[in-house]
Amino acid sequence: MLKIVHLIDDQSPGGVTRYLEFIARHPGMAAMARHEILPVGRTRAARAGIDADVIVSHLTLSWRGIPGLMGLRALYAGTPLIHVEHSYCERFAAARVTRRRRFHALLRCGYALFDRVVAVSAQQGAWLARTGCVPEGRLSVIPPCVALDPMASLPAPDSAIRRIGAIGRLDAQKGFDLLIPAFRALPFPDVRLEIFGNGPQRAALEALAGTDQRITFHGHVAPETALARCDAVVMPSRWEPFGLVATEALAGGRPLLVSGADGLAGHAADGALQVPEFTEPRWTRALNDLVTRPVRIRRLARETAEARTLTGWMDLLEGLRAT
Repeated sequence: MLKIVHLIDDQSPGGVTRYLEFIARHPGMAAMARHEILPVGRTRAARAGIDADVIVSHLTLSWRGIPGLMGLRALYAGTPLIHVEHSYCERFAAARVTRRRRFHALLRCGYALFDRVVAVSAQQGAWLARTGCVPEGRLSVIPPCVALDPMASLPAPDSAIRRIGAIGRLDAQKGFDLLIPAFRALPFPDVRLEIFGNGPQRAALEALAGTDQRITFHGHVAPETALARCDAVVMPSRWEPFGLVATEALAGGRPLLVSGADGLAGHAADGALQVPEFTEPRWTRALNDLVTRPVRIRRLARETAEARTLTGWMDLLEGLRAT
């Protein structure tokens, strides 16, 4: 059977780790290949002795890491190498990249070392295609997935939305610094904002919450635990290549507001509601509508989400065999 080794440089309990757990454990993925997860250093991808038919990088590209990737390519010249782009997207580049040419040079240098580059959303893939950084014919789009059984088994929330959930790392990417003042402008004393996650902005976000007793910080909990405590979920992210929390919220039958940044826009097809402007007044209005005019959504079927991932990997691996 085909053996695939997945290289990771971050083992924190985030989306990439949980995606890899799905890949390693799902029967459909196991039917395609044996999967092994191999941690490597951020700048030391060139690990000797990897026994694999295909090597998949889930690493973050950086200039310091390029020599390691060159070494990996040299060590395994006859082995197909795939890179999954979990980190970079159009809104990230707009918000964080000041030297655009240098950034695009990094992407071109990195992607040129791989036989295939995988975007995690159609929106990210379209951006990569526009940049011209991926060699022609090497770009695929495969949406990630995680184990959705715990979310699918959650009871649907009541029609009245009184607990709004924000789930994710507490940093600038997630936009919680805009969400909190937008929420505080709501006039409803019985509506709560439940924030799940940890990160470098926690103290600053707690200061923004001030004395508003309607806002609670829970720290990191299991996704299904967070969703069980929410009637709806909001994702005001500044950038988001895909947004696994959106898939989980929709699988759990929770109404979902998203900023529409990058891959979040793609979740509208499954029922997410997009907030068109990244401003506090517009988000206050959207939150007000969510509370006063709640919508029932059709739960995203676990099989549908899983099939997108399985089909994407199956097509990619078959394409590699044909070359």
